[in-house]
Amino acid sequence: MPKLPDKFIEELKSLNLPDYTVDKLIDALTAGNPSVSVRSNCAKEFLPDDAVRKVQWCERGRYLDSRPIFTLMPQLHQGRFYVQDASSMFITEAIRHIVNLTGNVALTVMDACAAPGGKTTAIIDTLPHGSLVVANEYDRRRAAILKENLIKWGNSNVLISTGDTNQYARVRDTFDIIAVDAPCSGEGMMRKEEMAVEQWSPGLVDECSRLQREIVSNLWNAIKPGGFLIYSTCTFNSRENEENVKWIIDNFDCSSVDLEVSHFDGIIKTDGGGNIACYRFFPGLVEGEGLFMSVIRKAGELKPGIDLPDSKRDKKSSDKTKLPVDLISKWVKPEFNLIFSLSDDSASIEAISHDGESLLKKLKKTGVKSITRLLTVASIKGKDIIPDHFLAMSEVLAPDAFPRQEVNRNQALDYLRREAITVDSSQPRGYILLTYDNYPLGFVKNIGNRTNNLYPQNWRILMNVR
Repeated sequence: MPKLPDKFIEELKSLNLPDYTVDKLIDALTAGNPSVSVRSNCAKEFLPDDAVRKVQWCERGRYLDSRPIFTLMPQLHQGRFYVQDASSMFITEAIRHIVNLTGNVALTVMDACAAPGGKTTAIIDTLPHGSLVVANEYDRRRAAILKENLIKWGNSNVLISTGDTNQYARVRDTFDIIAVDAPCSGEGMMRKEEMAVEQWSPGLVDECSRLQREIVSNLWNAIKPGGFLIYSTCTFNSRENEENVKWIIDNFDCSSVDLEVSHFDGIIKTDGGGNIACYRFFPGLVEGEGLFMSVIRKAGELKPGIDLPDSKRDKKSSDKTKLPVDLISKWVKPEFNLIFSLSDDSASIEAISHDGESLLKKLKKTGVKSITRLLTVASIKGKDIIPDHFLAMSEVLAPDAFPRQEVNRNQALDYLRREAITVDSSQPRGYILLTYDNYPLGFVKNIGNRTNNLYPQNWRILMNVR
């Protein structure tokens, strides 16, 4: 890897950390050799065979002793696990602490800088049942990756928005928790990405610090009184970390939240000034990459939970155009009371819970124009109603909605490459749900002499090895 900038090393030494910490950090950054870790989906449990060592601060997190070719693991494409740095999994500990404080009721949460989706999926799995999640991403290309990962994860009570956080500036008292994993100078990624070393400069640090304060300012009013901000970066310097947290507490009516971390090896707790609790992860001290996190509580008495107008209505389409609700309702488990509507381009049928629909309307009314439902149930092509891939991945899919056919690993990889798949001659014509290891993989359409592979074209595996 490129030589660490001298100015960067000077800044590390200015953090007033124990000398051994700085020395270990520099050794770890220059040696490379990052750890490999994964986190299982609580609704689709799976872990690779050698994922035996547990991540201390994440119940579903495991370390791997080697790095397999994840692309060739069908379980990854089924959303059964996520490849995520172990340090980043600490978000589950922060959410768990907040959930305990709020009485384990359904919460409304935003992940404000969400792509590629690791922290969002971790948040989803840690929240109480019925919670609502909004995932926002500024960059549209990264937002596409976020959407793909969230679709594979399969939770239906999620909204996605794209664009600057300033679109939330008019939103008031809506979220119990907002997580800001802020764009940063990326010092914590230096041993994984050479670009992080090459692009670093003191000017970049200053630019990121200003942007981070702007993001928090845009979102502050959207947090409920008594609600929580989880602020994190993957960088080391104090300007983007402790100094920003102190700025937040000095400029807004809020206080620091203390997390108990003494039972976790390697996490360093720092005082951001004025009894501000901050948590740092350094490669060489923890088995993971660089991370900074602090939890801040807004002043006021929190009324946690879903409290939105018009959230209880009869099950129906929210669109004036008549939809095949009777048909698509049979594809959904009866316990999911969803509202169905046409997408803006009238080419697909989307769905969400009544609470989610109310949140969607509230946010749109206050200026969040780019927000949309995640759950697409079906697309419309002429007279055909075609089940969407998200339905296959989703928790809402009724187990007996479609005929099923189990495939082996090679067949699963063929499907993920969008190659032709042969189904049993006993299968009826129409849509067939392929399964691998008894979990949904995706749809094909059996037309008699062949099948049409319905796996999303832009997600297909390009790797030809097995």
